[in-house]
Amino acid sequence: MKATESKMVASLHTSKTPNPFRVVRALLVISALLVVCYLSLLFEVVHRPHQVRFSASPNDQVHSLAIKKSRKESRKVEFMLSKPLSSANSLIGHNVKFEAQLEQSEPLSNANYLNDPSFESKKVNQNTFKRTKEAPVSTFSADVDTSSYSYIRRLLQSSFRMPAPNTVHTEELINYFDYDYPCPQDKSSPLEASVMISNSPWCAGRKIMSIGIKGYDHTKVMDRPRPKSNLVFLIDVSGSMASPDCLPMAKESLELLLGGLQPDDHVSIITYASGTKIALPPTPVSQKETILAVIKSLYALGSTNGSGGLELAYKVAGENFDETAVNRIMLFTDGDFNVGLTRGDALTRYISEKRSTGIFLSVFGFGPSGQYRDGTMKALANHGNGVAVYIDSIKEAQKALVQEAQSTLYTIAKDVKFQVEFNPNRVAEYRLMGYKKRLLAREDFHNDSVDAGDIGAGHTVTVLYEFTPVEEDLTVSAVDDLRYGMAPAVGNKKSQLTEKDPLPLDNEYAFLKMRYKLPTEETSKLVTQPITDTANLELLVRQGGRAATIAQEFRFAAAVAGFSELLKGNIHEGRQQSSVASDLPDAGGKHHHWTWSDVVALAESNLGNDPYQYRREFVNLVRAAKSIDREVNNVR
Repeated sequence: MKATESKMVASLHTSKTPNPFRVVRALLVISALLVVCYLSLLFEVVHRPHQVRFSASPNDQVHSLAIKKSRKESRKVEFMLSKPLSSANSLIGHNVKFEAQLEQSEPLSNANYLNDPSFESKKVNQNTFKRTKEAPVSTFSADVDTSSYSYIRRLLQSSFRMPAPNTVHTEELINYFDYDYPCPQDKSSPLEASVMISNSPWCAGRKIMSIGIKGYDHTKVMDRPRPKSNLVFLIDVSGSMASPDCLPMAKESLELLLGGLQPDDHVSIITYASGTKIALPPTPVSQKETILAVIKSLYALGSTNGSGGLELAYKVAGENFDETAVNRIMLFTDGDFNVGLTRGDALTRYISEKRSTGIFLSVFGFGPSGQYRDGTMKALANHGNGVAVYIDSIKEAQKALVQEAQSTLYTIAKDVKFQVEFNPNRVAEYRLMGYKKRLLAREDFHNDSVDAGDIGAGHTVTVLYEFTPVEEDLTVSAVDDLRYGMAPAVGNKKSQLTEKDPLPLDNEYAFLKMRYKLPTEETSKLVTQPITDTANLELLVRQGGRAATIAQEFRFAAAVAGFSELLKGNIHEGRQQSSVASDLPDAGGKHHHWTWSDVVALAESNLGNDPYQYRREFVNLVRAAKSIDREVNNVR
């Protein structure tokens, strides 16, 4: 017993006398742990993401994870799931294998976003200059899509980053806005053109040719009620539509649209995901509560059988076709088709066949960057004789489905084509601003079997050409003359010389031709108009009244075009210069670099009638781009 007590006392005595080597080692370990904790905390503060966005579609294993750290930095990680998702809303139960490492990102700029996956084109949508002596004729289709503008607006306002150049479609930015052009008075001649020639705001020595088209609007001409509507709402309820800016926003948009329809209009609702369903047979809008109940009950789940939904929608629309009404399918989707006819060419062929029945298709797109499929949307709408609109907010839904319901729903001219022949004695070279994907062969202009864009009631279409007058050709020409003269015309074996041919029409800059078909006809009509010296900006301004209003509208359109040029990087950092005393206040006729501030000045001085403040919003959008550019690229 005593021996045991002695051992315990010895043990206690030993424990009270710590080994100095153990103390030092413990202190080193504690110090090391404190250093690790400090570094981890520091790493977390520096690298903590401000936003993590994950979007995935069922039955798809490869996805992207976008991590936004700050206004200047972002990351993108591709990863693979161990098996396809059964629901797009959760990663629970899946092993995630990262195929890329998180590394320090470069500052945001156009150079780092050379291709946005939501837009299929990998090239900048830009037409090059053409020498008038070699190619005097420009032919293209009308385009009233506006998705590029609202998509860019979302990036600048919500994501605080510059758009990739491939997302910038100049014509869609310009045509996002309504313009106060003269309205035709006769539905049998539903299009009227206004023209103007002015100095180029961004390049001294060049000029801008502006062409504005206004569509016939029966409610403004005769104060008549609009025609009845027989609409099929085709709604994508697949898993990829689960995010708040997809199906939930689409449902709110439908409620807005429903509120603007007439009691005797009819609505059907078709949904599609893994399968298809008639959620609501044709129902008069007078039964609004019944329709709303169906809309509110929709939820997102499953794969995306878009082709099946289209087939069922055309079937329902055909069975309930009303010859006295507007028959239109309105597709609400993010454009992700992964079941059925998934190839774009197969879908567009199917829709092209169906449009001859008098049932048209419009497409309303939803979804965040990377998920939304702009190319699919436009291909479907263009072949369905409808519009493609990207809805990034309820405000945009209000614009497209309520304020512009007339032009969205009611077509007054289809297969609208433009052809401009430039006078080589007045115009040395030219380029069409935008409409890159709408270019047509010269012979397509007279071919009524060639599909083209459609224009709705009261819709405006604006076209801008930048050109070099002959007298300025030697100083600012973008393209050299041919050494051996003009390229021969088709069927002409002899080359023509570059010497000016004497023409009796030297007061003309160009000759405008338009072709269109009335909605129920298949033979086109021709409208022509010379563009002469009388279209000069200075003359229009001096005339005052309606002419001055048109000039103001064209100058605002030029500001939007200049914004597009900056976004694409075409005239960034002063690669072009301008002398714009007639267009910009305080320019003083001096050469200066075209900047964001110039866009703001030109737009603000030509806001005109802006009841919904869309033009004022544009000015703020330019300021947002300027702020991002200044922070990222140190541009003032």
